[in-house]
Amino acid sequence: MARNEFSIVLLFLCSLTAAAPDGVVSCYRIEPGTVAGIVCADLFLTLVVVFCTYRCASSKRQRRDQAEKVYMNVRVNCKS
Repeated sequence: MARNEFSIVLLFLCSLTAAAPDGVVSCYRIEPGTVAGIVCADLFLTLVVVFCTYRCASSKRQRRDQAEKVYMNVRVNCKS
């Protein structure tokens, strides 16, 4: 869909919303505690993903660094 067509569709949908009868808007009310819970859960999951990514990257880097060390009469070749 072209940008111009998208703008026209968006404008049409907004005009339908503004033309609600008697100005009554049917919205689902979310309590502030629910919003705070969602934000906290999102923050927690984001931190879990960042931590797991960091741990995986660190262990892979350590394996690569150890693979470059040459021990006496032993060649370590675990590079991927």
